Amino acid sequence: MKRIAPSAKLLTRKFWRFNFAKLALLAAIFILGSGAGIAITSTITFHPANVASREFIDISAPNPEICAQYGASAMVIDARFFVTMNPFHVFVSQSNLKPGCVLRMGNWQILEQRRLITADQVRDCRNSMNTFGFIGELENSPDIRCVYQNDNSQNLFLNQPGLPPPPSTENF
Repeated sequence: MKRIAPSAKLLTRKFWRFNFAKLALLAAIFILGSGAGIAITSTITFHPANVASREFIDISAPNPEICAQYGASAMVIDARFFVTMNPFHVFVSQSNLKPGCVLRMGNWQILEQRRLITADQVRDCRNSMNTFGFIGELENSPDIRCVYQNDNSQNLFLNQPGLPPPPSTENF
C-alpha cells in the first residue's frame, strides 16, 4: 500500500470539508446563472431573422391596429411551382416570406369603404365562403386576395394519435 505524505492528507481533507455557507453560496450562484441563461434565451427578439414569436408577427403586419381589431396577422409565403408534363417533374422556386393580414368575413367593409375591392370581388369571395387577406399598407396599393381557410383536420401537428381533437378555432 502506498503511503501518502501527511501534508497531502491535510490538503485533501481541507478540500472536501465544506461548510454549509459555502455550499449554499455555490447553489445560489448555480440557480441564478441557470435562471439568467433561461431568461436571456427565451426573451422576445424583434429581429427580422427571428420570426418565432407571435408578438413579432403582430407588430410586423401591415396596419397592425386594423389587423388586430378586424382580423389576424399572418405570415404570407409566396412560392411558385412549375410542373412539366413530358417528362413529369415539379420545380419549386425559392419562397418569399412577407407579413400580411387576414380579415374576418364581417369586417370587409374596411376594404369596401376605401374602395380597395369591388362588389364583384366581394360577391365571388362570399359565394366561396372565403375571406380577404392582404399584403402591404392599405394606404399604399396593397395586394388583396380572396383566401380560403383550410380545415384543421388535416393538420398533423394538432391531430396527434391517442389525444383528443383540438377545440375548434375561430372561423374567419
